[in-house]
Amino acid sequence: MPQLRFTPDDWERIEKDYIAWWGGELDRPLVYMGITDPGPKPPYGFMSNYPFDMSIDAIIDQYEAVLERTSFYADGFPWLWVNFGPGIAAGFMGAKVNSVAEPGETVWFSSDEKTPIHELKFSYDPHNIWWKRVKAITAGLVNRFGATLAVSHTDLGGNLDILASIRDTQVLLTDLLDTPQEVTRLVESITKLWVQYYAELDEIIRPTCRGTSCWTPIWSTGKTYMLQSDFSYMISPAMFEKFVLPDLTACCDYLDHGFYHLDGKNQIPHLDALLSIKRLRGIQWVPGDGQPSPDKWPALLKRILDGGKLCQLFVSLKGALNIVRTLGGKGFLLVIQPDEGELTSSEQVEAFLDTLNKEDISRSAKQ
Repeated sequence: MPQLRFTPDDWERIEKDYIAWWGGELDRPLVYMGITDPGPKPPYGFMSNYPFDMSIDAIIDQYEAVLERTSFYADGFPWLWVNFGPGIAAGFMGAKVNSVAEPGETVWFSSDEKTPIHELKFSYDPHNIWWKRVKAITAGLVNRFGATLAVSHTDLGGNLDILASIRDTQVLLTDLLDTPQEVTRLVESITKLWVQYYAELDEIIRPTCRGTSCWTPIWSTGKTYMLQSDFSYMISPAMFEKFVLPDLTACCDYLDHGFYHLDGKNQIPHLDALLSIKRLRGIQWVPGDGQPSPDKWPALLKRILDGGKLCQLFVSLKGALNIVRTLGGKGFLLVIQPDEGELTSSEQVEAFLDTLNKEDISRSAKQ
């Protein structure tokens, strides 16, 4: 069994605090911090770039040493994303998986077959090579690390994102206007398959790994996932409510703790619709390239909290302090991303966490 710097008692603490956070009963922010000692890194960011003739054990070997030299602070926990690219469910449904190792590692999905939309159908294929590979690596990680590691669900993707990978983005934008009933039929089919993929991975992960996680470090004793619809950046609120909201509602009804990845300012017009989803538990705000950092959007963050939702942010040390000073920490999950060399010792980490806690307590006392 790998020797991770995390004990069963640490996991008991994580479980207790995350249950309280999900229930709105934690009066401070959750703070995720993981600091890895220098050393070799896995050759690929995307697991899709490992050749199919490479054994599952050999792939997992690439990550074991990294996990063993990582220390977890505050509410951090050992976590590994089974990363086959954003929206790999498109690959499960027959799209071509374009996984490129170099130059500039990337993954995208496409379809060479231009089937007329009214003839297009999706079905579950248990023999799809990408689905089998994702399940095999997921199972291998669970078997290797047991209850010491939160093994993530892979990034399945959102219904319109998956359909755009198969139809092409520009074509799908036209479909929304020309054949909306066919788009509705297909996204409903995709959502049903999404639930099936999630459930099969859940059967592998949750019995051993104490709970579930996803492509971002968030954890639940039940079923959690960071839902998304990046395609929504390009459509109106009316189209969002017609083509995306039913999917998100269905997924949230299935999940215990559904979250939504609000990516970029052009998705802000959809926020009221998102807040209307009763079982959506939280929203992750990502401003996007060239925009102010997440902590510089206090009015937006307040709308999320006032709407009864939790909020996950990726923030710098200064950003985390700004959040607790302006809005308080309750309801937030702050994933700390220090600049290089900013935190080089456990003493510096503890000093930062102590300052963050004092700022949060000080603000609460003034209210």
